[in-house]
Amino acid sequence: MDLLTLDELKALVRQNVGACASIFMPTHRAGAETRQDPIRFKNLLREAEEGLRALGLRSPQARGLLAPARGLLTDFAFWRHQSDGLALFVAVDLFRFYRLPLDFAELVVVGERCYVKPLLPLFMGDGHFFILALSQNQIRLLEGTRHSVDEIDLKGVPTSLVEALGHVDFEKQLQFHTQTQSPGTGERTAGFHGHDPADEAKGRVLRYFRQVNEGLGQVLRDERAPLVLAGVDYLLPLYKEANTYAHLLEGGITGNPEAFTPAELHGRAWEIVQPCFLEAKQAARAQYQELVGTGRTSTNVKEVVPAAYHGRVEVLFVALGIQQWGRFVPETNTVHLSAEPTPGDEDLLDFAAIQTILNSGTVYAVEPEKMPDGAPLAAIFRF
Repeated sequence: MDLLTLDELKALVRQNVGACASIFMPTHRAGAETRQDPIRFKNLLREAEEGLRALGLRSPQARGLLAPARGLLTDFAFWRHQSDGLALFVAVDLFRFYRLPLDFAELVVVGERCYVKPLLPLFMGDGHFFILALSQNQIRLLEGTRHSVDEIDLKGVPTSLVEALGHVDFEKQLQFHTQTQSPGTGERTAGFHGHDPADEAKGRVLRYFRQVNEGLGQVLRDERAPLVLAGVDYLLPLYKEANTYAHLLEGGITGNPEAFTPAELHGRAWEIVQPCFLEAKQAARAQYQELVGTGRTSTNVKEVVPAAYHGRVEVLFVALGIQQWGRFVPETNTVHLSAEPTPGDEDLLDFAAIQTILNSGTVYAVEPEKMPDGAPLAAIFRF
């Protein structure tokens, strides 16, 4: 699966490409439906071509722009390796696609910039998490949302202890056991069977885990999503010793991850991350209530949108299923609201969410009845 990083999202949003087709569609991982996906994609390409012509491109220009995307229609391997949703962006000198664990509705948007609203769930405060599965034979990184999980390609990282260090019986040398008891407590203390924890075997595994950690540092650059470890109990503390990712959770999934399906890993990881997500959201809501009346909060769209654009919003709550149409003019720092969408308008709630994420803030999308003060959006300002 392709990992959509925050850096890539920022690049997509900030490019003024002149004419861009943004295409979203649900896809299927297996079964007869996979044969229907290219047909539906072809229809979306036809819609994108019409949109590009309406934007002012001539037919040959529009067809030429979409040629790289049209080439996917006959790439059968591409359609056999899909996730829940496909996002694709085409413009002059731009061709990007992402297979993501998001069930998109079919959508084509043609405009002067890439349209990224359907991608926002991946970047919200409770949007996604990662699972790092550790075993001697295989190391895998998976990305999960509440409802789905996918494996991410680990490029440039050795994906097994055997590949990195050769055939060594690390389990025999490093098997964690609790056969000794602390004097007077009755509690068992940790030890390593056969060797001291600082022995050669541990050192070799630690060196390898540091390589993995360094590789993950590139893959998860700018990420703040929780990371859950999965592995046998003698490997988890060793990886934690090597880890530098700031959002690694204390708890982990114990056992050989090779014996678990991705769905089973996802279910066990969700049990660990869900309380963390709820705790963070509740803490943000409590912080909002404490700051009401201090000038550090607002539910005023005309105040929040410019603040989000200029990086002042630390936390933003946005109501699901509600739109506020209008335009933000950066040159004058003004917001114009519309009762109904007119040409040039956009949903300012989504605009505020995008700008908050781009400026390293946290966004929570919640049901309207759970919004602070019952407003369509509510912000906590950094200053």
